[in-house]
Amino acid sequence: MAEILKAGPRLRLRRAEIADIDYICALQAAEENSDYIVPFSREDHERTVTQAQASMDLIVEEHGGERVGYLHVTGLRLETKEQEWTHVIIAKKGCGYGHEAMKLLKAWAFEDMGAHRAWLDCKDYNARALHLYESEGMVREALIRETILHRGVYENLVILGILDREYRARKRAGLEL
Repeated sequence: MAEILKAGPRLRLRRAEIADIDYICALQAAEENSDYIVPFSREDHERTVTQAQASMDLIVEEHGGERVGYLHVTGLRLETKEQEWTHVIIAKKGCGYGHEAMKLLKAWAFEDMGAHRAWLDCKDYNARALHLYESEGMVREALIRETILHRGVYENLVILGILDREYRARKRAGLEL
């Protein structure tokens, strides 16, 4: 049985297993997602699922077990207690699952894992994701200009982060799970 890390009203986060790798790779390659991420290889995911201790692939699923997304977390062993979140991909768009998945991820990171800081990067033209992250309390920290070459075009990345005290303030204000 898969390890459930955090559960919310409709969704739960669980550790990915070998059986999830085809799903993860398909999400990365899907037309609606592929322009917004730099995909990991199948071998990268296999290593993460079977060997990695400093990073983890997470599956976002409904309580009935249907997978609706995937996240990658790294930095789990850093002395600084800083996590990087990548590949925040929700397959069922428009259901509010992105918000709940981010709330679950923050609760797990800050409450269960004792993170001090979490951050991610987002392509500057991904308005939907930027809106999600900012509405979930992440703060724009930097713009890295023309850092990724994608289809012959240099693209910018926005760096967003959230600190443990910012998360706790949001929790006290009733904005978190």
